[in-house]
Amino acid sequence: MMQFEVCANSFNSAQNAEKAGAQRVELCAELGVGGLTPSFGLIEKVSDELNIKVNLLVRPRSGNFVYTEEEFDVMLRDIRKAVDLGVNAIVSGVLQHDNSLDVRRTAQLRETCSGVEFTFHRAFDLVNDPHATLEQLASIGVTRILSSGQKPTALEGIELLAALKDQTAVQIMPGSGINAQNIQTFVSRGFKEVHFSGALMGPSSGAAPKIPFITPSLISETAHATSDLDKLKKIIAAATGKG
Repeated sequence: MMQFEVCANSFNSAQNAEKAGAQRVELCAELGVGGLTPSFGLIEKVSDELNIKVNLLVRPRSGNFVYTEEEFDVMLRDIRKAVDLGVNAIVSGVLQHDNSLDVRRTAQLRETCSGVEFTFHRAFDLVNDPHATLEQLASIGVTRILSSGQKPTALEGIELLAALKDQTAVQIMPGSGINAQNIQTFVSRGFKEVHFSGALMGPSSGAAPKIPFITPSLISETAHATSDLDKLKKIIAAATGKG
């Protein structure tokens, strides 16, 4: 039987996934930037009030998958907390600056999972040699790889996904752009798991804001915003007269 994983960004999304018959969710926040680690309040509420399995995305920020020591420490802390809350799996991963797999750090994430499943996420779609990277991930002991076959959608990348599936015992889980019109293609190609959000933009429960709160200049695929030390000092000096 095919396993359905819904990328859920809220309690309502997770609840709808359970009602629809999905076996698990990948719980996250901010679908628009590819997903981020959700709040522990959300993890706890979904775990306490629903019966669906929770696979937790651990990604501390948007942008690339190359992390500082401080960011990586946050990821390890998030994993330990999530395991304590009883999640089914951790969804995460780390790359090097050249987009090769950071084997050491990814292995450390896997080890920190304390026995729960580990999914390597769509950072896989950025690596230069997917077949060699698959072998590295298999040696680390990952449970599955979420991938679109290094294309914008899994349907476009299905030939690579099928080749990867035939290469390994690691579960290859197609994700990105899967819907009611194309899911049978993945069934017929023998995939055992698929990942989709089924998301629609709905009206907000509140009035439209009078001013914008989204800052497009702070959203990037290749960079991320950080509070700059010199800029902070200048602002504080301007206020205190200590420059």
